[in-house]
Amino acid sequence: MQEAITKADTLIEAMGWIRKFRGKTTVIKLGGSIVDNEEALMHILLDVIFMESVGMKPVLVHGGGKAINRALAEANIEPKFIQGRRWTNPATLEVVERVLAGELNVFLTEEIERLGGRAMNLSFNTTNVLFGEKLTLPDGEDLGAVGHVTRVDRSVIEGLSYTDQVPVIPSMCEGENGEHFNVNADTAAMAVAQSLGAEKLVFLSDVNGVRRDKDDPDTIIHSLNADEARALISDGTIATGMIPKVEACLETLGRGVKKVHIVDGALRHSLLLEIFTTSGVGTEIRQ
Repeated sequence: MQEAITKADTLIEAMGWIRKFRGKTTVIKLGGSIVDNEEALMHILLDVIFMESVGMKPVLVHGGGKAINRALAEANIEPKFIQGRRWTNPATLEVVERVLAGELNVFLTEEIERLGGRAMNLSFNTTNVLFGEKLTLPDGEDLGAVGHVTRVDRSVIEGLSYTDQVPVIPSMCEGENGEHFNVNADTAAMAVAQSLGAEKLVFLSDVNGVRRDKDDPDTIIHSLNADEARALISDGTIATGMIPKVEACLETLGRGVKKVHIVDGALRHSLLLEIFTTSGVGTEIRQ
């Protein structure tokens, strides 16, 4: 009986958050490391189905770096990165498109359906919603078919959300002449969240959030405002690879998204724990 009462108490705690976020859009960025983790992915997709079931409007944007690397290896193509971005020549683009816009996009949609939800894959093969142009680096170095999103077809995404389906979007965009570009998944998710005026953008990461000591998970900072985050960058608390992620969060906040979260995607039910509990499990960054 006590166990049942504890479960009921948990639901009551969640009720306030459910009412607060009912009808609101949350964009969730799935990275390649999470997509490649079968158990973690199942729990994330179950969380997404729960969110939709209680009236939230989740939107998934996914990358797939590990799966792309495996496919490149099978095709005897050596992966190459320039300033953290995948150099994408025509042969690499063919593999990226097959894996991201084809296999993974369909797989994630079918997994949501298998687990009891409803979803629609949005890609070049069905309905494309991300449009953009070739990305040019400041130093002029050529990345090949790498682009950035300049326009999002929000009407298609919102239409699916209003019919209780979860839109599933690969991190690729189409140019004005129909050419296809590989896009960094973080920036693709940011573009979608900004276009939709999302309540939340959640980056599912391989760390549990911003830490006072980057090597100690117990030093996580659960909540930061924009000024506090900038101060932590200035004093070196936020360092190395976390700097561009937090700077991306701050940029997104400045463009209409209310809150950005960095959450450990490998933690079981991390999405629900972050959104529907008072303390959360990751880092929330707000204006």
